[in-house]
Amino acid sequence: MRIVLDTNMFLVSLSPFSEHAPIFDALLAGRFTLLLSNEVVTEYDEIIGQRYDRETVRDVLRLLVSLQNAELIVPHYHWKLIVNDPDDDKFVDLAVAGNADFIVTNDKHFKVLSQISFLLVKTMQAEEFLEMLASL
Repeated sequence: MRIVLDTNMFLVSLSPFSEHAPIFDALLAGRFTLLLSNEVVTEYDEIIGQRYDRETVRDVLRLLVSLQNAELIVPHYHWKLIVNDPDDDKFVDLAVAGNADFIVTNDKHFKVLSQISFLLVKTMQAEEFLEMLASL
């Protein structure tokens, strides 16, 4: 299963005390492939750095890019579909370029993707993804 995690999903999955921690645990266990781009990793770095110290951020990112089930993708096209939050377009671009099965997000801005018939990028809320992981 090829997955894009939006930054908030990745961030909340890092804490072992979070209800979303099983997402990060499943990533570490190799239960899905996490798609990454330079833009997404840069945003992970910025946002994680707001909550954790630099050493922790560095360790998390090193771990992330060293995982066998993390794949670096270089999107060559920018779709510009998330009108209400253009900064989120990087996740759509990555999902398309990496042939993702889902973007896991609880962000309402991604709902617009369900209205676009020519581009099949599916989104999944964190709770649905957790249920899917539990059933595998």
